Amino acid sequence: MPPTLQALRIPVFRMLWLAWLAANVTMWMNDVAAAWLMTQLTDSAVMVAMVSAASTLPVFLLGLPSGALADIVDRRRWFAATQLWVACVAVLLAILSLADALDAQLLLALTFANGIGLAMRWPVFAAIVPEIVPRDRLSPALALQALAMNISRVVGPVFAGALLAAAGSAAVFVLNALLSLVAFVQVLRWRSPPRISALPGERFVGAMRVGLQHVRQSPRMKAVLVRVFLFFLQSTALTALLPLVARQLGGGAGAFTLLVSSMGVGAVAAALTVPQLRERVSRDTIASVGTVIVAGVTVVVAWAPALWVASLALVVAGVAWISTANTMTMSAQMALPNWVRARGMSVYQMALMGGSAAGAALWGQVAGRFDIRTALMTAAAAGLIGLLATRRLRLGGAHDEDLSPAPAQPVPVPAIDFEPEQGPVMVTVEYLVDPARAEDFHAVMQLTRLARLRQGALSWGLFRDTAQPGRYIEYFLDETWTEHLRRMERFTAADIGLRERRLAFHVGPAQPRVARYLAEDLGRVKLAGDETRS
Repeated sequence: MPPTLQALRIPVFRMLWLAWLAANVTMWMNDVAAAWLMTQLTDSAVMVAMVSAASTLPVFLLGLPSGALADIVDRRRWFAATQLWVACVAVLLAILSLADALDAQLLLALTFANGIGLAMRWPVFAAIVPEIVPRDRLSPALALQALAMNISRVVGPVFAGALLAAAGSAAVFVLNALLSLVAFVQVLRWRSPPRISALPGERFVGAMRVGLQHVRQSPRMKAVLVRVFLFFLQSTALTALLPLVARQLGGGAGAFTLLVSSMGVGAVAAALTVPQLRERVSRDTIASVGTVIVAGVTVVVAWAPALWVASLALVVAGVAWISTANTMTMSAQMALPNWVRARGMSVYQMALMGGSAAGAALWGQVAGRFDIRTALMTAAAAGLIGLLATRRLRLGGAHDEDLSPAPAQPVPVPAIDFEPEQGPVMVTVEYLVDPARAEDFHAVMQLTRLARLRQGALSWGLFRDTAQPGRYIEYFLDETWTEHLRRMERFTAADIGLRERRLAFHVGPAQPRVARYLAEDLGRVKLAGDETRS
């Protein structure tokens, strides 16, 4: 069995992977049928491009709430609910199509509704994969995740194209509805292991805040987000304008299917070899070379004199596209601990789909104002400019932090009575450091600041004692006592290593003194002679 397929030996992963494959086949069938139907409902290049934007924009708008829910509720139930949503939209599309009741605006609205399902579904599956697959098989599993998307990129358009030519759009939407229901049943078969914690579940709004804060305080995630947004802003020009390219080259539904499938064939071939490629080539090199190749292929497609030239070029584009996209996804996965993985991947998905939606709308406008060739050429140039502008942003690789969960930390036992939801809680840590090593200590504390904030702390600071050289007080705030305990549950192996580096600077006779303070509610204190609360 090829190395990439090794993860399929894990029964749970195999079952969910098949459900993911079926779900993505339906997504591509829907997008292809909707894009082609839109060319029959209107001559507007903007409306045709907006089909792609409508399917991806919900991910940008709803990705974070979906990721927060996937981290705080049962992931199996949430995954099943998202697939049920997609199935219901597919059934509605099939009914309206059979009744010949679809117009351009309604088709766009239902495409947007289908995109909502994708927005809800993708973060939870991205979080499930590292949960059920060992770390040493994660790279092949992620490649298989991408492979499922790109097999569907071939199978979906082929099925859709054949049905479009033989029976029309309604038949595609009917088959799409049936496959969506099959995927829903498959997800229900999974029995996820319960997540054990003595603490109550996170609040929805607080979970979103912590997710955003974690990403904002992670230099690696910020680099990935910028680069994936710019890459999809560039590469979406090809996918969004393909229906118009097919018509420009004198083809119909069959030509459009050939172009989409050609890109999918290249992507499938590349997905089988990306894990081995990453063992020999750095992530940054793969992403940079892939961006250049996609830009070059975009130029070729813009000037292609015949359908077969564009088709061959798109095979190469598929190879470069999946190699780059999968490498960026791997970088994001390796930068996130499990407790925030769905939220982090939802932000990643927002950047990816935000780039796709912005690219579809932008290049559609350019094509409408000028022509298709101008739009494709401009997109290629934008990709190269973006690559030059982000050349210092690194995706990581051999020296990724170990973000596996650390052993349970000792739980502090308070000496006073209070409600767990009271707060905020201020924690202080006192260090005695050799003044000659102050600069190195400052560098480690800067890393500590980022780590505390990624775990959910509201604020952080470091103070130096003016009366005693080398004495430092670190403080940070947690929202409530419960959140303070929750932050301790989030420790990873990397956090333990960072704590050991901090302690190596301490020269006191005992461990650094740690104190915890609960904010006092002065509103409960009655001032002398005043009958009102202050």
